[in-house]
Amino acid sequence: MTIERLDPAALPAASGNYTHGTLITGARRTVYVSGQVPWADADGRVPPEFEEQCRLTWRHVLTVLAEAGMGAEHLAKVTTYLSDRRYREANSRIRQEVLGDHRPALTIIITDIYSEDWLLEIDAVAVG
Repeated sequence: MTIERLDPAALPAASGNYTHGTLITGARRTVYVSGQVPWADADGRVPPEFEEQCRLTWRHVLTVLAEAGMGAEHLAKVTTYLSDRRYREANSRIRQEVLGDHRPALTIIITDIYSEDWLLEIDAVAVG
């Protein structure tokens, strides 16, 4: 399987650790990761700070991928929902920590989130 970044010269350069598009060839499996939220345990406790919530939510995404024998390098598309614009920089920094040099297609949406305690939600598509 190969994941090819699609960054057409006719478009402004993608900034912030993403690519304009992703072409996958030779994939055998696809995993659709449902929206993951920052629940810390079965009791639904949620860390109070954004950075803790973001790292925890990424751990949940990676746990789903691991169940399928995949990792962050298999991500083709990630959508992040933020409850407030003020979390953009921290979100970007933590995503870069998690993904390293891997740059999937990416969408970030500023919106209300299902629970007022959640400051973000992440869903994803991975291929392997």
